[in-house]
Amino acid sequence: QVQLQESGPGLVKPSQTLSLTCTVAGESITTSGTYWNWIRQSPGKGLEWMAAITASERIYYSLDFKSRASISRDTSKNQFTLQLSSVTPEDTAVYYCARGGSWYLYDSWGQGTQVTVSS
Repeated sequence: QVQLQESGPGLVKPSQTLSLTCTVAGESITTSGTYWNWIRQSPGKGLEWMAAITASERIYYSLDFKSRASISRDTSKNQFTLQLSSVTPEDTAVYYCARGGSWYLYDSWGQGTQVTVSS
């Protein structure tokens, strides 16, 4: 059974770059047909899909985040990472990583990590 675990800084100052890592256990992130996604939920808002990287290293971004987000992976550690630049308090959210067969269907989730953007 695949398990995902997010890690991040918890608190980030405005204008800084947020870096989040998802460590995957139980399955290789290079498994054919898999998508590895970053999704967030801000206070009072629904889930927002942000970015995905596939097993073959294709990368997809939401138009809402394309200018600020960068997704990458380290296959030696079975991890994938999201960087979000120029953060503002509106980026305060719980950030989740999720596995799926596409960028919009998910079958395994991490527990989420709270990120607060504040000076």
